[in-house]
Amino acid sequence: MNGVGVTVLRLGHRPKRDVRVSTHLLLAARAFGAKEAIYTGIRDRSLEETIRKVVEDWGGGFQLTYVDSWRREIKGWDGKVVHLTMYGLPVSDIVSEIRSDPSRKLVVVGGAKVPGEVFRLAHWNVAVTSQPHSEVSALAVFLNELSGGSHLGAEFPGARMRIVPQVRGKLVVTAKEEISTSGLKALGV
Repeated sequence: MNGVGVTVLRLGHRPKRDVRVSTHLLLAARAFGAKEAIYTGIRDRSLEETIRKVVEDWGGGFQLTYVDSWRREIKGWDGKVVHLTMYGLPVSDIVSEIRSDPSRKLVVVGGAKVPGEVFRLAHWNVAVTSQPHSEVSALAVFLNELSGGSHLGAEFPGARMRIVPQVRGKLVVTAKEEISTSGLKALGV
């Protein structure tokens, strides 16, 4: 993403209805290189705690903040606003322009019905497809396109846990295990 910070703005979180989708959206934001996320709607301390624990275990400096006004956030943004919507211009047609713009990016992702004002305030209304799909997939595809795929194998500093890729099975190592194993290897064991 050319060193330019990306922040994701999740509109209208509703804890009883959106908890899994909002969690998955924020996990995708983190995994695909966003530096932070902001959410609006109903404040959800459980969502905040879940994301905090993920960052604590899996590393990185991702931050999640709640604000009560999406409008104030968008209007006060010091950079450019990208709104992900299936009604926008195709990502493949516009991503180079967005990528080449040096401004910080606020990537707006809807929840419940998105107010028309968001379309007017955005610098770019972008569609990853013009078919019904989830905001999680839209965000993942967009961030991957924006970064040119550079975050697919990213390591996150400060991680307590790390997955070791396997043909079959699951192998998760902790930082403590890696230190122990590397110490044994240094001793020739």
